[in-house]
Amino acid sequence: MISLKSLNKTYETKTGHVTAVNNVNLEITKGEIFGIIGYSGAGKSSLIRLLNGLEKPTSGEVHVAGNQINAISGGKLRKARQEISMIFQHFNLLWSRTVRENIAFPLEIAGVKSYARRKRVDELIKLVGLEGREDAYPAQLSGGQKQRVGIARALANNPKVLLCDEATSALDPETTDSILDLLVDINERLGLTIVLITHEMHVIRKICHRVAVMENGEVVEQGNVLDVFKHPKENITKRFVKQISEPDETKDAISHILENYHSGKVLQLTFVGKGTELPLITNIIRAFDIEVNILQGKISQTQSGSYGTLFLHVDGETNEVERAVTFIKEHEVEVEVLVNA
Repeated sequence: MISLKSLNKTYETKTGHVTAVNNVNLEITKGEIFGIIGYSGAGKSSLIRLLNGLEKPTSGEVHVAGNQINAISGGKLRKARQEISMIFQHFNLLWSRTVRENIAFPLEIAGVKSYARRKRVDELIKLVGLEGREDAYPAQLSGGQKQRVGIARALANNPKVLLCDEATSALDPETTDSILDLLVDINERLGLTIVLITHEMHVIRKICHRVAVMENGEVVEQGNVLDVFKHPKENITKRFVKQISEPDETKDAISHILENYHSGKVLQLTFVGKGTELPLITNIIRAFDIEVNILQGKISQTQSGSYGTLFLHVDGETNEVERAVTFIKEHEVEVEVLVNA
């Protein structure tokens, strides 16, 4: 559905050349939810503008839904863009138009007749859960409702690709989750290919099938979300994964707990997929003559399976503790020794 080949974008500034996108190669399949994550200045916003033809690459190729976007212009580009819709961080709604009128706007531009337009808008209002709010104006809507209008409007012309540019960054956590659930529902119902730009690993974890990590204009790592969680290779990827596995409150809690242990080991266990379902702690206690104290733990769901972290304090004879650690590793659970007292 989407193919990026040796893609580069360089901007001319007063101080010289700035490379925003550097030799990016990506393949995104039909019906996939693909995440692109990076901090500010990583190049992800420039990349998304190349996808819909708002920017022309300095070199390389952009193929979307059967069109080489970088090689067409004028009417051909406008027609190609009808198959590539976009939702934004700050909604970009027309404030003088109602919900219904906002959703109908791209259909008006496309010349869809009044009856067909109204029928399509009714379908979309139901799809995004805005029944009863059809005649409200954007100023009368919550942030989540505004984004639902933006999603409905983006779907009006039955696009094949939906680009989401930090679409949940302006929303509170609960509303973010509801919008992400809606995107998953749309993906499953319509088979829509979704490309999601974000700086939040929670968003990637919750709905994406695969992810690409960007830094300084380059894709430094990519793969299935669960694989990236399990074995992050680059330092920036490890930082993003820690947003989920080690949020600030966890770090503070663990740091405080560690002060109380002066013997044994404090371990961080990482479980992936079926490993989260094993009665591992029960088996350790039965098999080894050691004390086990669970300090803190968390399991998160990804589109491909479960991902969890567990912090343990284990104490006992040195050899017995070492045997227990080996036993854990043999069950395909990642082990990191945080404290070796």
